[in-house]
Amino acid sequence: MIKITKGIVYAGLVALGTMLGGQTVEAQTYASLPSQTLPAATEGEARPIQGWVDFCRRMPSECAFDPDGPAVVQLTARNWATMVSINNRVNNAVTAMTDEEHWGVADRWDLPTDGAGDCEDFQILKRHLLAKEGFPRRAMRMTVVIDGEGEGHAVLMIRTDRGDYILDNKRGAILPWFQTGYVYVKRESEHRLGWASLGRAVSPTITANR
Repeated sequence: MIKITKGIVYAGLVALGTMLGGQTVEAQTYASLPSQTLPAATEGEARPIQGWVDFCRRMPSECAFDPDGPAVVQLTARNWATMVSINNRVNNAVTAMTDEEHWGVADRWDLPTDGAGDCEDFQILKRHLLAKEGFPRRAMRMTVVIDGEGEGHAVLMIRTDRGDYILDNKRGAILPWFQTGYVYVKRESEHRLGWASLGRAVSPTITANR
């Protein structure tokens, strides 16, 4: 099963890459870099999500990172533009679909190679594409939050030298973690293959779920 998965993923990514290449509308400008902000703090280890565990078994290269590599991205103008571009391209190219609708299961993490997926699938693809652009995987952490409607949600936290920024499929703009209105539960650890607690840190801004 793993042997055929690689071929399916490659073919799917080629097809999805064609769709991504056609996306030109940007929801956030590249004009100026964000101001310096405080990063999110972790509070010890957290229990991994089973969907993530299964995904890492099927596609270990998508979860692997160098624990001695850079822990933050240098937020240059070029890197910021790359983040904005990939965030918008993926959000526009992938159709939101629950795992029940897509796979008939409650939770499955995957690359959205067929052009459909739920929240974590959007973020996995963004990380995949950013890694191809040279972003260190250690600085890109899958993160679990509680959204404005009290539902679990997955976002991608990019750790930078200007603070931690959130790539999300619910909105076009990339925001500092504390401006999203989410409650932060846990994120992938930057020290080992596992998860770290965020202590249910609350960002002060309240936003609508969509």
